[in-house]
Amino acid sequence: MARRISVAATGEFGADVLERLAAEHEVVQLFTRPDKPRGRGRKTGAPPAKETAERLGIPFEQPARLDSSVGLAADTVVVCAYGLLIPNELLERALWLNVHPSLLPRWRGAAPVERALMAGDEETGVTIHRTVEALDAGPIAAQRPFAIAPEDDAGTVYARSAEVAAELLSDVLAEDEPRFEPQSEVGLTYAEKIRPEDRVLDPDAPARELVNRVRALSPHIGARLGELLVWRARVGDDGSFEPLEVQPAGGRRMAYDAYLRGRR
Repeated sequence: MARRISVAATGEFGADVLERLAAEHEVVQLFTRPDKPRGRGRKTGAPPAKETAERLGIPFEQPARLDSSVGLAADTVVVCAYGLLIPNELLERALWLNVHPSLLPRWRGAAPVERALMAGDEETGVTIHRTVEALDAGPIAAQRPFAIAPEDDAGTVYARSAEVAAELLSDVLAEDEPRFEPQSEVGLTYAEKIRPEDRVLDPDAPARELVNRVRALSPHIGARLGELLVWRARVGDDGSFEPLEVQPAGGRRMAYDAYLRGRR
């Protein structure tokens, strides 16, 4: 059953979920972050969710912060990779459903997919929960796990998460009054924001740990090995760390073998 909803989303993951929701429901409003400088030239650019809304003809707003002056065009708001604090005064005016790409309470926080891959998790999933003031701590309406394959990177996991999120939301939004179960505190971990030091590949670290870091930061951030960004890597037959695809400073992505040939 189609439902009239608002969406709060900013990044690529949120844009993906927004597009999937718009195919099934009447999305009457998007909240997204203000435009900001992007890329090497630092030209001001729109966030991915805004670009999706413009293409689909969805009205959007870009407040720098949310407060009581914000008007809600629907009584249900789906939040996905938005990035702004939602004050309690707004939470009380509608049903806010947060899409989180992990099996909460594991990996609450800003970088759940990246931290799961860095940790070598073999399973993750998607949780739909009521948005509350505490970080990713709201009661759960739906949750579904899926396996992480050894070759999966963050891009693959985010894409699968968006697909699962849309399926879960279809069921939750079909209910007049979604049912919520309190979130457990057992197994609670936090997914801290990716910091510059998280991107550095330590040659002395175990090869599997390095490969997992590369997977976690590809294709959107990039792990650093000296002057190189490393986008793909593997554990070699001898157990060593083997870059497969790299990008020199100021250059394009290329096979690591081609990079080495160019240095000779």
